[in-house]
Amino acid sequence: MNNLVFTPTHKLAQMIRDRQVSAVEVLDAYLSQIARHNPQLNAICTLDENNARTRAKQADEALAKGENWGALHGVPITIKDIYETAFLRTTAGYIPLKDYIPQQDATAVARLRAAGAVIIGKTNMAELAGDYQSTNSIFPRVNNPWNLDYTAGGSSGGSAAAVAAFLSPLDIGNDLGGSVRQPAHFCGVYALKATDRRISTAGQIPETPGMPYCLRQMMTVGCFARSLEDIRLCFSLIAGADPRRPDVPPIPLDTPSGKTLQNLKIAWIDEWEEVPVDPEIRVAMGAIAQKLSQTGMQIERWLPKDFDLSTVWTLYGRMVAYINNYTQPKDIYNIRRSLTLLFRTATQGDKKLREIGNFSRFLPELLNPSLRGYFETLTERDRFTAQIDAALEPWDVWLMPVAATPAFTHRPAWSAIDIAGKSYPHGLANGAYTMPFNLSGHPAVVIPIGKTQNGLPIGLQIVGKRWREMELLAIAQELDGAIGNFQHPPGY
Repeated sequence: MNNLVFTPTHKLAQMIRDRQVSAVEVLDAYLSQIARHNPQLNAICTLDENNARTRAKQADEALAKGENWGALHGVPITIKDIYETAFLRTTAGYIPLKDYIPQQDATAVARLRAAGAVIIGKTNMAELAGDYQSTNSIFPRVNNPWNLDYTAGGSSGGSAAAVAAFLSPLDIGNDLGGSVRQPAHFCGVYALKATDRRISTAGQIPETPGMPYCLRQMMTVGCFARSLEDIRLCFSLIAGADPRRPDVPPIPLDTPSGKTLQNLKIAWIDEWEEVPVDPEIRVAMGAIAQKLSQTGMQIERWLPKDFDLSTVWTLYGRMVAYINNYTQPKDIYNIRRSLTLLFRTATQGDKKLREIGNFSRFLPELLNPSLRGYFETLTERDRFTAQIDAALEPWDVWLMPVAATPAFTHRPAWSAIDIAGKSYPHGLANGAYTMPFNLSGHPAVVIPIGKTQNGLPIGLQIVGKRWREMELLAIAQELDGAIGNFQHPPGY
């Protein structure tokens, strides 16, 4: 029965609908896997076994009566602890919320439930989604299933680790600067960050209960799975307009063009000049480009004209500074903690890196925000989005690394990251390749493409056009067929 945990989500759903296996049997298989492996991973922080068992039994009874709840009828899934789940503890890794029991599901959660999903529990994360490692003061840190001494990434480390280790077939996370994509890369799974405002964020923390809706830009909902078919299924279920979020436009899902590999025009880059990547990632990127060129497709090394990482990083930092002012709890502890982390990030690495990662330029927005400054920053962001829209127009997709390194060993928050013997600011090493597309709002898919010599996964980021997720996923499927390399961690 434990072989059921290796079955993709969409196939599990079909097997349950066809009565080849019961929802209870599938749940039991996952609960057994969780009992065996979660104690060393800490990927699932709140298990809801009793309610999940009740729901699975109801799913089987419904099928016996000819009822079909939807595309995920009876399939067990997990949810990142950042999303409110009705009558199930939601903490966001934040001590003041350690006993918080929401009365309503987040919109994305409600849509998955409506499709028939059985929620097993909540996945562990960074405190208030504020780190590239998944640590907080409530639960033990999340360990990487490929090597327990390494981080699973953040802030959605529990989501990626749970999916990679077969504790869950599907999970949703959130992404403000790479929190879906970086953990997927670190843990060797598939992930999607959708277009900005494509999926409702209603019911998502770190806008803690009672605070106004401030994360109106850059924060997106994302999906984790072990196949692109499952990513497509999850995305199609949770995308779309929401009365709770009137700023989510009623744009229908696009129709893929059906292009084959030979008809694609692909751009790629193996590193930004300002933030070089680990040599093994660069070698993997080069091998991918060479392999794709042999298929007959047009693939070209490319960087948009006037793309300056320092300028992009500064604009992103200003946006985050404004968001931080109105979403984070206002107390001396959090202000001091934020400034300490920003200082650490700004003072690692060489002079050039310090200039790029120097968060002191954001301190006016952080300490003394103004409405005029916020609108000016939004206007600059609009210009950047239009710039990337125009630059991507001739290309089908743009390939690049996800982060500057593979997974790294556990370390204090925001510690420097070593890349080929050189120290880099934590934020740049982890976010330099992801945050530009939170800033611009473009969708991105991560697929696994191989491993390092010491057995850590390497992911590839595939960036597409805004509002064209189905086309992006179709192209990613073509690329995955040629270069994808999903493997599961040994021992699971």
